[in-house]
Amino acid sequence: MKALALVPSVLIGAVASARSMTPMAAIAGARLAHRKTPGRLLLLDHPLFKFGGLAMGVGELFGDKMKSAPDRTVFLGLLARVMSAGIAGSALAPRGREKLGAALAVGTAVPLAYLGLAGRKTAMKRIGQTKSGLIEDVIIVAAGAAVVSWAVGAFDRPR
Repeated sequence: MKALALVPSVLIGAVASARSMTPMAAIAGARLAHRKTPGRLLLLDHPLFKFGGLAMGVGELFGDKMKSAPDRTVFLGLLARVMSAGIAGSALAPRGREKLGAALAVGTAVPLAYLGLAGRKTAMKRIGQTKSGLIEDVIIVAAGAAVVSWAVGAFDRPR
């Protein structure tokens, strides 16, 4: 196995640390475009996953700007990150290495959630909740799309 084969799993964990549903939305978008992921997960082809993942990703982008939005490190926020990172990390890992991909993604998402929260709080003090959230959205959505595109593109290319 090539040394870089598990990098997408780590990177998608970093994406999940900031936006828990963005990894699911990015993979759902790839599956709707009929792109295969390296890891084999049957649930990725279920219509509920594809459309639900997109809807939850969009919903999270709006919900994050609300004053009542909880910190990403509350129990349910961390649970969502663990689940999303695990599924996405597994899907982006090479076939047969799905469990390791999930573990790497989760191991990246949880500690980075705390680091990201500290950074976001600093940004909120300087430029406000909405503006800092929109900037973070652009960065994280672009990163999620790029990681998934890279992973599925690398998988689709002949070896």
